[in-house]
Amino acid sequence: MMIAILQFLGTNCEYDMEYAFSLLGAKTKIVWHKETELPKDTRLVVIPGGFSYGDYLRSGAIARFSPIMKAVVEFANNGGYVLGICNGFQILLESGLLPGAMKRNTNLHFISKDSNLKVIHNTNIFLSKFQQGDIVRIPIAHADGNYYIDDDGLKSLQDNAQILLEYVENPNGSLGNIAGICNKQKNVFGLMPHPERAVEKVLGQDIGLKMLEGFLKVL
Repeated sequence: MMIAILQFLGTNCEYDMEYAFSLLGAKTKIVWHKETELPKDTRLVVIPGGFSYGDYLRSGAIARFSPIMKAVVEFANNGGYVLGICNGFQILLESGLLPGAMKRNTNLHFISKDSNLKVIHNTNIFLSKFQQGDIVRIPIAHADGNYYIDDDGLKSLQDNAQILLEYVENPNGSLGNIAGICNKQKNVFGLMPHPERAVEKVLGQDIGLKMLEGFLKVL
């Protein structure tokens, strides 16, 4: 049983994610984007952060067409667990595995800082170790983190407990302070903050491990 961590041209967080899961004793494999199949014993796919294809056209728009993504979409549609972080979240939006879209931050600048987040729904494997209303502090680093969805889409997210995390202080203009969401089936997750950068006390906090630890249930 393993975790497949995708690697695209321009990603820069795949080794951080590999290290984070190693702290939890999980088996991982980095999978190059030109591969057409996931490892046979994959139980979780992680799409890490970075700047796939230099964020040309739109963040995640080109990576969405990489050969491996066809396998990821099939994996997700069959109930497999998928986690996208930052650029990975953007790729999930572009691929249609999550609803909505990302726009440029309202201040038009790249933002890199720690951010307080509120746990909105914990009825999912990702946040199952948290209580609703918990406040966690996780780093963010993005230029296109301004989440948008139309009114009907927002109502659907709210009605189906798909909003995972909200910013306590909105750094990017994201609609409804949304920092992370999941699909209706609660097997595909996307968030802009980087839990893999908050896994050791020496880094300031290790609360990110508690997030990732939820996925150990499927391994």
